[in-house]
Amino acid sequence: MTKVAMMPTRSVSGGGGMPNNKVKYSRLADSDEGYIDLQFKKGPPKVPYKAIALATFLFLIGSLLIIIGGLLLSGYIEVSDPNRTIPVLIIGVLVFLPGFYHLRIAYYASKGYRGYSYDDIPDFDD
Repeated sequence: MTKVAMMPTRSVSGGGGMPNNKVKYSRLADSDEGYIDLQFKKGPPKVPYKAIALATFLFLIGSLLIIIGGLLLSGYIEVSDPNRTIPVLIIGVLVFLPGFYHLRIAYYASKGYRGYSYDDIPDFDD
């Protein structure tokens, strides 16, 4: 048994404002599972440039804070109060980790590694 799906398109004729329904028909598959192949087809991946730029910024700022914190802790940069070196390191690590994580996902997704996708990076365009 062949099924036919109706996909209505509406057009209004120029005179009188009466709708002129033109219906286009297309054949459905013989097996009615309720799914069509097109709904499972993925489009090309959308690259979240803003999120990658933010991850790069976090990575660089975190790296800089870790380097400065390490220099402060080692005594290479002299400080009047050594208790201020640990918070610089902690903030550096907290800023560095999300930037590194998202840049790693973006790199692996760009190289096409299995299991990595740009969909794993939060997108701020919504």
